[in-house]
Amino acid sequence: MTDIALNSSIAEGAPIQPASRPNLDKGFNPLTMIIFFGILAAGLLFVSYSIYSDVDATGTRVTSYLPYMLLFVALLIALGFEFVNGFHDTANAVATVIYTHSLPAEVAVMWSGLFNFLGVLFSTGAVAFGIVSLLPVELILQVGSSAGFAMVFALLIAAILWNLGTWYFGLPASSSHTLIGSIIGVGVANALMRGRDGTSGVDWGKATEIGYALLLSPLVGFVCAAVLLMLLKMIVRNPALYAAPEGNKAPPLWIRGLLIATCTGVSFAHGSNDGQKGMGLIMLILIGTVPTAYALNRALPESQVAQFQQTSDAASKVVAAKGAGHSIIGNPRPAVTLYVAEHKISEGTYPSLSVLVKDVGDQVAKYGSLNKVPAEVVGNTRNDMYLTSEAIRFLMKDKENDLNKEEVATLNAYKGSLDQATKFIPTWVKVAVAIALGLGTMIGWKRIVITVGEKIGKTHLTYAQGASAELVAAATIGAADMFGLPVSTTHVLSSGVAGAMAANGSGLQIATIRNMVMAWVLTLPAAILLSGTLYVIFSRLF
Repeated sequence: MTDIALNSSIAEGAPIQPASRPNLDKGFNPLTMIIFFGILAAGLLFVSYSIYSDVDATGTRVTSYLPYMLLFVALLIALGFEFVNGFHDTANAVATVIYTHSLPAEVAVMWSGLFNFLGVLFSTGAVAFGIVSLLPVELILQVGSSAGFAMVFALLIAAILWNLGTWYFGLPASSSHTLIGSIIGVGVANALMRGRDGTSGVDWGKATEIGYALLLSPLVGFVCAAVLLMLLKMIVRNPALYAAPEGNKAPPLWIRGLLIATCTGVSFAHGSNDGQKGMGLIMLILIGTVPTAYALNRALPESQVAQFQQTSDAASKVVAAKGAGHSIIGNPRPAVTLYVAEHKISEGTYPSLSVLVKDVGDQVAKYGSLNKVPAEVVGNTRNDMYLTSEAIRFLMKDKENDLNKEEVATLNAYKGSLDQATKFIPTWVKVAVAIALGLGTMIGWKRIVITVGEKIGKTHLTYAQGASAELVAAATIGAADMFGLPVSTTHVLSSGVAGAMAANGSGLQIATIRNMVMAWVLTLPAAILLSGTLYVIFSRLF
């Protein structure tokens, strides 16, 4: 009855002109392009100066420029991934404001780009290292080697190629889905090349956790957008909210404000979640090429270093007690690495980890502060810290561990201290990723916008449908960011539009929905195959 009442209210009075297609072909004026390239150039100079300053602060003498050339190429590829991510995913955020004539297309993409930029700057960093933890630990420990570069180049290039392919055909595929598939492909290929079972090359527990987030978020988008639209119809009785635009006429001011606000929320949430994926990969690149400056968090205050000593001593006692009666002669790292790779506790796990924990504590105590660790050992110290942190992470999840609650709390506190020293993101990295994602929003957005705005539902998008889809998308992405889980802006918002169309009885274009589902189904296996193949090729070349 509500729908009939609303429709009859809209039908009364003067004839309504059918909604017209927004102007998507208006180009940017020359001043805009000058600003675009000016920001791009300023960003590159800022990145170069930041790296120079960070390296110079360590007092390291530059004896070879080859690592910096590799760094420059790798950073360009990593920032290129974020640039492509910008125009591939963020087009979803602007589709609703463009097709409801709330903002002209060129204004909408610049507005969205600005809030993508801000979203990256204010992100937590939790998603960044959640992505990195999927990678095989042995590759992370040798990220500066040829195998490490093969890994980074393979997964980034594979993700970029698939994103460009789906963008070309106007398919709203997921950049998050693509990147995770690329990481899994590298892990599986690395395990097979080392003569191990391909399933041992990936942290499948973390992959499953992320997979659930990617699987459930589109369903959440569809169902919640549909429910929200129906609730709006029950609560807000103003017929104007449920109408499609009249010709090229902008919506009433309050509706326009609502739609711009939801677009802003999605753009900010997208930046805060998706921007972190590039951050994590850039940190891997920096650790591999310039470990003296980026392997350890040299900005960590001495008070936290003192706290590290306390948590280290407490953790050492817990692990030593578990390994009592066993002794380790020689290097404990292979046994700990084997546990991290296979997740099976053996009689050598606890005693080896005990020696490694004590060794890490001795290294930090010897120098008193992370910024005093000599350049020639900083990479080894960082690797020992990372390996210890990963071993404790898996130990916490292992059902065979015999740790009580107090011991678990002690080890978790120690792991937190380790992560503060190794899992950090310099401000300039956030700024660089923010610029790449923000500028990417302004290029190539048209193909995906047309799909979302015209090809999902059989009728023109109404104001309420657009607002419902974007409110749900912003809330879902924001919640995922809090829990450190990557989700797809593309999947959440496009499924939200579909849910709003279905709830309104507007009908769905089955061909588009089928193509979107096919892209969703094929993204993971395609990215796995592509990145795995590239990893094998690059491993032979480097």
